Amino acid sequence: MPQQWGSPCGNDCTHKFSALTQIPWRVFCKKACTSDGETWEECLAGCNEICYKDPVLKDQQWSAYIDRSPGSANYSAECFTACVSGCAFKFEMLSVNVDQIRPNRPPPPPPAPKPVVKPSKPVDGKPTEDLLGTSA
Repeated sequence: MPQQWGSPCGNDCTHKFSALTQIPWRVFCKKACTSDGETWEECLAGCNEICYKDPVLKDQQWSAYIDRSPGSANYSAECFTACVSGCAFKFEMLSVNVDQIRPNRPPPPPPAPKPVVKPSKPVDGKPTEDLLGTSA
């Protein structure tokens, strides 16, 4: 009976991600089932949007921290795989190997260079007070 209450795509997601530890991935799979995308490509683009952090405010990289998608790279990859599974169920592309589909993401920006700290020198070339002028 419960199979009649859900969509076939949602039921496939429930079956594929049935373990309790896989509940988040089941949710992302079902989000793909109910996505607005009318084509395979649009569905995959939706997976990119919901699974990877992007800046919420344009040109403000720090604002990616307030994006609600999974945080770590591993969680984002798992989310994307589950979402692609949902797309495959939705468009009846069951022959697609979802593990081989890669997200269409720009490369991450390079890390900011660390500032170089130069040791301070005495202003007038005289030894500083904490150094003794004579040897012991």
